[in-house]
Amino acid sequence: MLRTAPRAALLAAAAVLFPPFAWAQAKPASSARAGAPPGALTVAQARAFVEEAEARLLDLSNRQSRADWVSQTYITDDTERISADANQALIAETMELAKAATRYDKLKLPDDVRRALTLLKLAAIPLPAPSDPKLQAELTQITKWMEGTYGKGKYCRGPNHTDCLDVNAITKIMAESRNEGELLDVWRGWHAISPPMKPKYERFAQLANQGARDLGYKDLGAYWRSNYDMPADAFSAELDRLWNQVRPLYEALHAHVRASLAKAYPGKVPERGLIPAHLLGNIWAQQWGNVYPLVGVPAAGPGYDLTELLKAKKVDEREMVRYGERFFTSLGFEPLPKAFWERSLFVKPRDREVVCHASAWDVDNDQDLRIKMCIEINGEDFVTIHHELGHNFYQRAYRTQPFLFRDGANDGFHEAIGDTIALSVTPGYLQKVGLLGTPPGNEGDLEFLMRMALDKVAFLPFGLLIDQWRWKVFSGEVPPARYNEAWWELRRKYQGVDAPVPRTEADFDPGAKYHVAANVPYMRYFLAHILQFQFHRAACRQAGFTGPLHQCSIYANKAVGAKLDTMLAMGKSRPWPEALYAMTGERQIDATAILDYFAPLKKWLDEQNKGRTVGWQ
Repeated sequence: MLRTAPRAALLAAAAVLFPPFAWAQAKPASSARAGAPPGALTVAQARAFVEEAEARLLDLSNRQSRADWVSQTYITDDTERISADANQALIAETMELAKAATRYDKLKLPDDVRRALTLLKLAAIPLPAPSDPKLQAELTQITKWMEGTYGKGKYCRGPNHTDCLDVNAITKIMAESRNEGELLDVWRGWHAISPPMKPKYERFAQLANQGARDLGYKDLGAYWRSNYDMPADAFSAELDRLWNQVRPLYEALHAHVRASLAKAYPGKVPERGLIPAHLLGNIWAQQWGNVYPLVGVPAAGPGYDLTELLKAKKVDEREMVRYGERFFTSLGFEPLPKAFWERSLFVKPRDREVVCHASAWDVDNDQDLRIKMCIEINGEDFVTIHHELGHNFYQRAYRTQPFLFRDGANDGFHEAIGDTIALSVTPGYLQKVGLLGTPPGNEGDLEFLMRMALDKVAFLPFGLLIDQWRWKVFSGEVPPARYNEAWWELRRKYQGVDAPVPRTEADFDPGAKYHVAANVPYMRYFLAHILQFQFHRAACRQAGFTGPLHQCSIYANKAVGAKLDTMLAMGKSRPWPEALYAMTGERQIDATAILDYFAPLKKWLDEQNKGRTVGWQ
């Protein structure tokens, strides 16, 4: 997950909090600020306005980042308030500048200035706020409260409710337990943290919608969808096209997993229809890799367990990150700065609450890069580290761009970079870095592809539906009285999963997912899961690899690294199809790379599914 934020110690947040307010009150006048008539504006004034806006936003963004880092690594009521206040200052300035940018809409401008002004109007994503300072304060306090509530969430079980489990502990149980009763218990327990969020979320949606409308958008969902270099409706149609490309592969995987779980949990899983969400190895049923031992892939060759390889090498949390860094340096990128190793959070502290959800931070929009992650020594976190470092290397690559262009070509690009690298974490790569002895032969490919599909393919509908739900909420199509009902309608429609126990509107199951509680747009992850395979296919072609796509690793290929760096350095300076073309030679996102990657598995799944019902509707 990307956070263009964070840094500091507790006292540092207090030190940086108040200057933004005083500074924001002493703004130098510009022609736009002074109320000059639109007809009197010039190109030079527009460029000066953009430069002034970038300087202000850079300063406030850095201040907010430091406050937010503290609020997530020292969770208290005070740090939540400090972060909310700093965020309010940034939002207030962003909204004012976004509105001022509309004064230049009818002026003929150079492409770079026009693009900067367009991005300035979208700079309040994900949280445009109303003009009223009191409403701004209310909105930011709600968002910090919801994020803090999630971060502090625990399920306390046992006769005296003394065995308290945080999200990491529950995630571990969901991954490892095969006791259906225990899985149901912790599933229900974690989903009990979110009902208090429901009235807050309703108010959040009202306030954020008002902020989006103040900028000329129908609602917050339309505002988010406008950030993809195409009209909002066209973006929705593009998502439908991509989903229809991958849906047959997902449905084949779903049918086989459902049949396998029916054998593992007799009487708990129907032979046709929906899979109960608590049996898929993940608290949100978003990735299914943990149920791999149950899916009946025939063993072929010795195989390997990355978690066991890491433990056998006695790899600690810091060395896990070093492996990720060394992959990027093998492509020709410079090592991470010293401050990264001094300021990142790798291990959950024993003395305080933190938000353990993994995230990457660009605290000063320059070289103060960090990750925040409560690392476990396992294969899943090994891959996650590569993902997070992809953000950091992207951030550093575009740091010389003007401030408004210091971002991914679109948010899906930012999420895809590290995962593209992780696709090269093949047995051959693990052998080269000394984690694996003799890699398994081609006879183990089916096992490898199934493990990958249980994470990558299984995720696709979940990645699509999170924002589908929010967009319906923001548009009013889903009123508060149907929040939970609509959530499960979408999960049944796209994922083919259902709640394991009856749910009512007293529940608020969307809030049990971090990205909803923290207001992080989620469509980026759906796009990233498609883009990473498209990037991987293009990189492997450039490397001259001619074998099965899933066997390709670009480790140590500096020519590929140079091409990747060209795309990264563009940041958001050009529309994303141009960045895509720089890396792949293609201008349209294309999910056929996923189908190419998993072609051998799809053939096997089709054979297994003969005589079974494929689909659930």
